[in-house]
Amino acid sequence: MSGFGARLYLKILSSGTPLCVGIDPHPDIMPMLCGGANQDLRTQEAADNLERFCTLMLDGISGQVGIIKPQVAFFEAYGGRGLDILQSVSAQARKAGMLVIMDAKRGDIGSTAKAYARAWLGHDSFFGADALTVNPYLGADSIAPFCEQTLDTESGLFVLARTSNKGSADIQALKSSETPVWAHVANMLTPFIEADSNGELMSSIGVVIGATNPEDATHLRKILPTAPFLVPGYGAQGASAADALAGLYLQHLDFPGGVINASRAISHNEAVQNAENAEDFIAAITKATQAAKADIAAAIKGI
Repeated sequence: MSGFGARLYLKILSSGTPLCVGIDPHPDIMPMLCGGANQDLRTQEAADNLERFCTLMLDGISGQVGIIKPQVAFFEAYGGRGLDILQSVSAQARKAGMLVIMDAKRGDIGSTAKAYARAWLGHDSFFGADALTVNPYLGADSIAPFCEQTLDTESGLFVLARTSNKGSADIQALKSSETPVWAHVANMLTPFIEADSNGELMSSIGVVIGATNPEDATHLRKILPTAPFLVPGYGAQGASAADALAGLYLQHLDFPGGVINASRAISHNEAVQNAENAEDFIAAITKATQAAKADIAAAIKGI
């Protein structure tokens, strides 16, 4: 098995798209076919509905994309049953040939960070993730245990740099010596990325950069030329495909250096919400995925 950066690059090429589909079983907007909203998440029935949602999602995107991103919080809301289902989703996706980026945003120091890394990263871990999102705002020593685990397991990281939410500017855009905090984070990651490079075109340590901040993405690419980007904010959060592509291209590659995530626009679009049977649900997921792929492909041609 090669490093995550190389596998990610090859998966983008083989699937023909940088689109990553988020698996977001949002309890407040679960489709009617999967029990609808306001279920008692402590019940077995709710867990069964969660499992059905995930199975139908995977069926709908199978063969369409090469990467998924489960949002861990929505599985945690179901307690232990939800985490068991998350583990199963990871295994099913990997069996189908997809890479799994766990969106858990973990961040801690010392032995606690090491325990998080062991739980999530690598195919032999409990959750079997190919990559994990992490929060760097406790400092470089909070990142180190995750980076060590990526090297040991040939997995990957996406470190929060400039996120897509409106409140991100409260801290991430603050300036010190005319440099915003998110750029300091990028500079802090440079030695980790250089240690991970192994001569590969794309590092296994990347960053999260929201599609809602295209100018910052371009700047970030100059700081971290080999880091893969994980780009949320496209679709339901209002950013266009062109916004999402900003900074994504690596200068020495002919394909985007990272992935664009779409979640609710696919997993909770109107046709999915109103589907009356499994066939309609799967068809709605497939159609929305294909539409997102076509939108991104058209934007790539326009660059």
